[in-house]
Amino acid sequence: MKILVINAGSSSLKYQLMDMEDETVIAKGLCERIGIEGSNLQHRPTGKEQVRIEKPMANHTQAIEIVLAALTDPVHGVISSMDEISAVGHRVLHGGEKFAGSFVITPAVMDVIRENIPLGPLHNPANIMGIEACQQVMPNTPMVAVFDTAFHQSMPPKAFMYAIPKDYYTRLHVRKYGFHGTSHRYVAQRTAEFLGQDAKGLRIITCHLGNGCSMAAIVDGKCMDTSMGLTPLEGMVMGTRSGDLDPAVVGFICEQEHMDVQDCMTMLNKKSGLLGISGFSSDMRDILAAVDEGNADAKLALDMFVYRIRKYIGSYAAAMGGVDAVVFTAGIGENNPRIRELCVEGLGFLGIAIDHEKNAQRGGERDISAPGSTVRTLVIPTDEELVIARDTRDLVCG
Repeated sequence: MKILVINAGSSSLKYQLMDMEDETVIAKGLCERIGIEGSNLQHRPTGKEQVRIEKPMANHTQAIEIVLAALTDPVHGVISSMDEISAVGHRVLHGGEKFAGSFVITPAVMDVIRENIPLGPLHNPANIMGIEACQQVMPNTPMVAVFDTAFHQSMPPKAFMYAIPKDYYTRLHVRKYGFHGTSHRYVAQRTAEFLGQDAKGLRIITCHLGNGCSMAAIVDGKCMDTSMGLTPLEGMVMGTRSGDLDPAVVGFICEQEHMDVQDCMTMLNKKSGLLGISGFSSDMRDILAAVDEGNADAKLALDMFVYRIRKYIGSYAAAMGGVDAVVFTAGIGENNPRIRELCVEGLGFLGIAIDHEKNAQRGGERDISAPGSTVRTLVIPTDEELVIARDTRDLVCG
């Protein structure tokens, strides 16, 4: 059984074709600049060189057509015809409160995705375009929606409610939703398997650290709390996002700088975080290089980044009544031993300590805990596409 996984953005479309017999990736790629001059497809069949195909893509439908043509191409294709694709799994950002799992896409499901556009104004419309494009090109192929917010729907009200008049929750659904759900879910499951334990009884803190960062407190395999909120702006210091701050900051800056709310939100989402503090980059590699050269602003940005993570680890340990494992994943979490070491520095009182030599090793799943530490510290590479493919297979095959 072959599953095509689609992650559609406003002007991009990422894909992976997976063989679910052994859960291997057959091919993957990226369409860029959809609807913009210079659109292209970067297609990589497993075991072969990447192919760059430059073709006009006026919309997502044309992008999907070009992807399917690449997958079935006699030279760099990997399947003989699109009939080999049993189903398509779509990443959808926001499912609101109506979806606590993945669902086969029906007109009713599409209606709910559209209803949640106000909660995901940048992503949900793009996700809809990706779904509709696939439906147009592959009308008889089953489609599944896998929601980024679904895993966090197990949070109790004390964790997801904001202390504002409840009417805003009742009418406008203002609450914490959380994101990176497929990543946190995958990593939590793999942690239990890695440790050889049932998820029930485990208290895990997952740290998804990339350009966007989020953390989750997971008990018995279910999310009890997470750092991102109504939008992905809440929580960690990120590449360009501010993370947690006093809400009055928005009003104060708007008044003092004669900005409107939308301009202020753009600043908090796209000009803050590591970029805003350092003044030159949102990339942690650039920040670390500048720290080593003595850049004081880069050092401050780094200190704020790891300090916020340590605070969340401590608060989640308190909320769960202890912690059994702290897990690092995503681009920074998986690949930067220096950041991992800084994030757990000073947490020995919780039983968290890492072995420097183990931490310095690269690649794959690994336990980097120091001997004698009572909390396991792990590195688990995330695989959100595999989660989407598995859910798609399970729902389509029953």
